[in-house]
Amino acid sequence: MFERLICQIQRFTLDLVAKSGLLCSLYYALCSGSFRREHRGVVSGRLKHMKEARKPTGCQYILRRNIHLLEKGLLMRPRHDAFALDYIEETVGCYARAFELGRTSPNLVSQVELQWASDVLSLYFEVVGAHPIIDELRERFCALQATVPDRAPTAVPYERGVTGPLSVKYEDLLQLARRRRSVRWFLQKPVPRKMIDRAIAVAALCPSACNLQPFEFRVFDDAELTQKVASIPTGTVGFGDNFPAIVVLIGKLHAWPGEQDRHLIYIDASLAAMAFLFALETQGLSSCCLNWPDLQAQERRMSKLLGLEPDERVIMLIALGYPDPHGLVAYSQKKPLAELRSFNITA
Repeated sequence: MFERLICQIQRFTLDLVAKSGLLCSLYYALCSGSFRREHRGVVSGRLKHMKEARKPTGCQYILRRNIHLLEKGLLMRPRHDAFALDYIEETVGCYARAFELGRTSPNLVSQVELQWASDVLSLYFEVVGAHPIIDELRERFCALQATVPDRAPTAVPYERGVTGPLSVKYEDLLQLARRRRSVRWFLQKPVPRKMIDRAIAVAALCPSACNLQPFEFRVFDDAELTQKVASIPTGTVGFGDNFPAIVVLIGKLHAWPGEQDRHLIYIDASLAAMAFLFALETQGLSSCCLNWPDLQAQERRMSKLLGLEPDERVIMLIALGYPDPHGLVAYSQKKPLAELRSFNITA
């Protein structure tokens, strides 16, 4: 009777607060702390983004975002004679800091990313028309480029083209998707790191908002550490002790300056995760995605073990290894197509 009364009170309360965004905010401020860790993560990410933007080593995400925005401007049809006026000064400033740091401390700057920024900026200043803001920044950029060997830009927008049929057919992809199952029983043999790296290389090619890729694959293949990590999620009881390796996929909220983009770490990381799983399967490795619910005790344990910053959020865990051929996998009936898609349905 008491539990039924509590349930009725909860339903009444939720029905009341659901009518207003303000009431919902008050409810979670006064009655539930479920979103406090997310709030702290978002605030910490915004603060870290602002602080690092002033440092030579901290403008990576700003530069990546802005260079990608320039790419999109360059490929527009028709292309505007002058564009990016609201962020080109910031872009050149970030590039100049990264450029100087690359000369003095090359190990602190990704030379591949710096070359990409250089190529896109070179093309941008070549094709845009005259404008007081652009002209001044063009001179500043050209002064920097005068100190490096002259070369034609290569890391720039290019024609998609169709060079021929793919060697992978739809039927091959469908077969791969059917073969990939959540495997919980693995052979006790080490997984070559080269195979994991190859799978991550495929994951890195997945789409990412503004090409920021605000995630990191934390790989554990040491037996003791693997068991420590595997013991933290609540869903590994009974089979987590046989993982040869485990990955913790981490999202980094400081990649974005505002709250409106806080969800992108989950979207981008999930896109990369699926490609990672498929790439493992093509190499004879199997995997199991492990749910990561927002539970305070588990969050604290994982943050302490991995040394996570407040803005770094666990997206999911992925166990991997060579599958035990005698281990069972769940049938997991999938929803029929008609329940998963619709065409042109509106209100």
